[in-house]
Amino acid sequence: MSLIPSWFGGRRSNVFDPFSLELWDPFKDFPFPNSTSLSTNFWGVHWRETPEAHVFKADLPGLKKEEVKVEVEDDRVLQISGERNVEKEDKNDTWHRVERSSGKFLRRFRLPENARMDQVKASMENGVLTVTVPKVEEKKPEVKAIEISG
Repeated sequence: MSLIPSWFGGRRSNVFDPFSLELWDPFKDFPFPNSTSLSTNFWGVHWRETPEAHVFKADLPGLKKEEVKVEVEDDRVLQISGERNVEKEDKNDTWHRVERSSGKFLRRFRLPENARMDQVKASMENGVLTVTVPKVEEKKPEVKAIEISG
């Protein structure tokens, strides 16, 4: 196959032809998950531990608090889930790129023994979900001086 454009047959449509009018899309045949699968890469989550609590922050741009669920399970599991619906398609529109994720998402975190599962609080502001799980106050060991006889 020639890498020179065909002067008589129009342009070639080969991605290896430097004169081709076709752009190479490296992700064209990549097996992305469909919108019905549960995505773990839907958004990013940060989990940090402070002296008082475990704090989770999740980026959920474009979602309302009614579209997100925060649940706790008996075995110290925090679960964050929700769904972003697919935008309605207009048959007259031409899509050039689709990069925004849609569909259901679910993340689960097993919390350590010091988590107070009965006092979990969640808030959402500007597309950022913040979940705060207070920690059990550590009891400092009582030190009792023992008198030495003799």
